[in-house]
Amino acid sequence: MYVILVYDIGEKRVGKMLKHCRKYLNWIQNSVFEGEITEVKLKELLAGARKIMDEARDSVIIFKSRDAKWLVREIVGVERMTTDNFL
Repeated sequence: MYVILVYDIGEKRVGKMLKHCRKYLNWIQNSVFEGEITEVKLKELLAGARKIMDEARDSVIIFKSRDAKWLVREIVGVERMTTDNFL
């Protein structure tokens, strides 16, 4: 499946969350990741995220799609991280 993950995490935990999410998805902008991931890997990612975050204050939002081709992506301004070099 293809996912877009967005998080809003307390300042002290941002670095840990960034490092954790980069293990599974492509970092495209501050607190935003995207990419193909299996259901098992997504559960693994979320289990790790729960250990890092304070669920009473922080949030993680995941948008799921069966395939990236069903999404239209438009960038206005500077693209922070390109994913063009991935196979």
